[in-house]
Amino acid sequence: MALFLFLIIVALVLGLIGVVAEGLMFLLIIGIVVLVLDVLFLGFRRSRRGRPLR
Repeated sequence: MALFLFLIIVALVLGLIGVVAEGLMFLLIIGIVVLVLDVLFLGFRRSRRGRPLR
């Protein structure tokens, strides 16, 4: 869970820098990609926990 929160903070910081600084729009895009991957990672981890081991 700490990794999830850390990646959320990184995505927000990159997004803010990308919006505020001119010419650094790629940081906004990287922040969005990190956010999406982080949410997918969390969903994948939660879906695997619900299944019993065989």
